[in-house]
Amino acid sequence: MNTLCFVLNLFTIFFLLPSCLSKVSISFSPKTLSKSGDPVTIKWSGVDAPSELDWVGIYSPPNSSKDHYIGYFNLSKSETWQSGSGSLTFPLVNLRSNYQFRIFRWFESEVNPKHRDHDHNPIPGTKHLLVESEELGFEPGRGPEQVHLALTGQDGEMRVMFVTHDGKESFVKYGSSQDDMDRVVGTKVVRYEKEHMCDYPANHSIGWRDPGFIHDGVMKDLKKGKKYYYKVGSDSGGWSISYSFVSHNGDSNETVAFLFGDMGTATPYSTFYRTQEESLSTIKWISRDIDALGDQPAFISHIGDISYARGFAWIWDTFFNQIEHVASKLPYHVCIGNHEYDWPLQPWKPDWSYSVYGKDGGGECGVPYSLRFNMPGNSSEVAATNAPATQNLYYSFNVGVVHFLYISTETNFLQGSKQYNFIKHDLQSVNRDKFPFVVVQGHRPMYTTSNEDRELPLVKKMLEHLEPLFVENKVTLAFWGHVHRYERFCPLNNFTCGSFGYQGKSWEAFPVHVVIGMAGQDWQSIWQPRADHPTDPVFPQPKWSMYRGGEFGYTRLYATKEKLTLSYVGNHDGEVHDTVEILASGQVLDGNLDDDSAKARAETQSPLSWYIMGAGILVLGVFIGYVVGFILHSHRKAALGNKWMPVRSEEA
Repeated sequence: MNTLCFVLNLFTIFFLLPSCLSKVSISFSPKTLSKSGDPVTIKWSGVDAPSELDWVGIYSPPNSSKDHYIGYFNLSKSETWQSGSGSLTFPLVNLRSNYQFRIFRWFESEVNPKHRDHDHNPIPGTKHLLVESEELGFEPGRGPEQVHLALTGQDGEMRVMFVTHDGKESFVKYGSSQDDMDRVVGTKVVRYEKEHMCDYPANHSIGWRDPGFIHDGVMKDLKKGKKYYYKVGSDSGGWSISYSFVSHNGDSNETVAFLFGDMGTATPYSTFYRTQEESLSTIKWISRDIDALGDQPAFISHIGDISYARGFAWIWDTFFNQIEHVASKLPYHVCIGNHEYDWPLQPWKPDWSYSVYGKDGGGECGVPYSLRFNMPGNSSEVAATNAPATQNLYYSFNVGVVHFLYISTETNFLQGSKQYNFIKHDLQSVNRDKFPFVVVQGHRPMYTTSNEDRELPLVKKMLEHLEPLFVENKVTLAFWGHVHRYERFCPLNNFTCGSFGYQGKSWEAFPVHVVIGMAGQDWQSIWQPRADHPTDPVFPQPKWSMYRGGEFGYTRLYATKEKLTLSYVGNHDGEVHDTVEILASGQVLDGNLDDDSAKARAETQSPLSWYIMGAGILVLGVFIGYVVGFILHSHRKAALGNKWMPVRSEEA
């Protein structure tokens, strides 16, 4: 049978394939796209004896070699593919070069079972080209793209970054209304090249694409807590659409933030790695919450594993296009993860870390991360011979009543290092009367019940070198990513829960650790099994793990001088599934099993009761909450003024 199949394949290749080449046609519409995210429809006909393995490759630039496509579809995605004709419609991102589409025939005998993607599908072969299309481009003069904001750490400022194709002089216009953008600032321009990359595929033609020119401008002299409008570009290159944001208010007694890790991005086509489809839901629900905020200042925090480009440059363009809707409205802050940085020859790779740091960065060695973002402070570390220094490693800023500290788990944090000294000095310098809450964020977790033995050497060092600083300086919350689930712990010190202060009992203000790497990436190891049944699928939850779940989602933080509330929102329904409340003293009110009164309070206050209460408040015209979310199966937004009332799940 195998011999017969081989003979039939040879017959098809030598006799039928030439006739296919002469008849197959491919076209697309429109002929030119306006902006990133606009859809194109490709059509084909004349494919004789179509096979489920036939596929169309997406190429940019058009002169890319046949194996260096950016993505592909099987023709069988079209309902009419078996007729030899069909069509597919999908959006494209502007990569600052034209696109081309090519259709290939591929035979079962040519499938390499060892060359598969993350979904176990074989990577398509490119031996038999049937047809290639004309070139598809984007309209010129539409202005820059990939707009995103960031705090500078200084009052009265807001940073804006964007990408152009040519790096020519560009500006930021801004003002108090769309019709009165009377202030103009210039931008600095940076760029990175293929020779700055450190390893495959980032430094190879299969992964490298022109990243464009990255512009960086700072809007200054902003009044506190006011809404501003802005646009970016130039008269010669075109201007972007108008965006808006609410300026940082250093005198505010409230803090609002949306926090998550490991989100990634979604491509509309298959590519060399599986992308993060669930990231679209995360952005959707955060967009809903931003709309409910009104003119309340807030920011977004993405703690590592940002785009999951892993050396394939166009993924960064897709990511920034995806987040622009939220990142152009709120400052978007990041810390570095293994998928932005790690490579075999990274400078800090101690002997004990042999099982920790690998090739997860796809050869990027932190370069796109360092230049596409500009976080407060001037932290940097030497990267590699040809690469610029890695930036945005550790920094801090204050928002409202909370001090936020970002750290790097990928570079030296041991006692005596630059980062350790920064962390120590930063935590010791916080004015706790003005900023009663301190939140630390890093990528790899100090605490998790995920069954990841290879991380244990790193965890041991974090517990030895960093946890004493956190405990001594009474850190309120420590957020971590890397594990692609949500998990909240009791206030911890050396795997020991603090005691709680009710009815005269004493309590200790240990940090509450929360893993929030559930925003998009779907791979995850199992929870830790029972020690005496390591192969049985029973995963008991340790006493110090207060809540853990497998839903995708994100967290919302709302704080006043008296209390910080953290809520975990699930992407499958947009509802809150866990809530914890922490007083300025460090005392945990909700979400711990020892606190019967808090537990009873959570059981009696369901999302429905909170909504009814908020609706009554709205009728009375009193704005006393910041309500977000939909009631299950409801599509109404709950915009109740300048705050949100924390919605608590019965699971809390």
